[in-house]
Amino acid sequence: MSGTETTGIQAPSRAEYCVVACAEAWRDAGEILASPMGTVPAIGARLARLTFSPELLLTDGEALLIADTPAVGATAGSIEGWLPFRQHLTLTATGRRHVMMGASQIDRHGNQNISCIGDWARPARQLLGVRGAPVNTLNNPTSYWVPKHSARVFVEHVDMVSGVGYDRAAAAGPSATRFHRIPEVVSNLGVFDFETPDRTMRLRSLHPGVSLEQVTGATGFALTVPDEVPFTREPTAAELRLIREVIDPKGLREREVPA
Repeated sequence: MSGTETTGIQAPSRAEYCVVACAEAWRDAGEILASPMGTVPAIGARLARLTFSPELLLTDGEALLIADTPAVGATAGSIEGWLPFRQHLTLTATGRRHVMMGASQIDRHGNQNISCIGDWARPARQLLGVRGAPVNTLNNPTSYWVPKHSARVFVEHVDMVSGVGYDRAAAAGPSATRFHRIPEVVSNLGVFDFETPDRTMRLRSLHPGVSLEQVTGATGFALTVPDEVPFTREPTAAELRLIREVIDPKGLREREVPA
């Protein structure tokens, strides 16, 4: 496996490829706050901290910065700081945070919706609400995690803009584009980014076992697809050990992304 092949190790699951893809969002991030939302992103952030991003800051999910890297769902054994809400907002506004949010809908430009489905005046379904998505997307890097890739999520136009995409940031001008960045979107099928001339979504890699036809068939708009699409990198033997034995020994990742 990628230079670290070890006999007797069970092959990586789809969930573990997703964990590694999420972890890569924080590669060499330095001393910034990681804010993962969802089980797989939480495992990914911990994996990044234990491997290639040791300076990454993590919280207990509330108001404490944790010095150790406990398993998902476990209580931290060591606290290194106090991060009340006002200080959290300061980090957000100064770009020293990289959040990985969920998306009920996301479009080709990276506009995200977690507010409602259907017409705003009479929505068919009420969701979380806009919450902090606009501030997140305009003030610090914001990536997305979608555990069930489908055309209902990857849509031509979102019903309500919560997180700001590249087209709307550009229309708003320099004050919106200065810190706006969407490094990646990870789903259970692959990894996507916006590294195209018109800043629309591009397929960056396929998870092993996933076909290009599966991805395009589950996406409600035309993706940019390179001539050669690589597979998402395999976790190393050391990373698999950390995922399975240290970070997520209960296998919660497999519930979010079933085999």
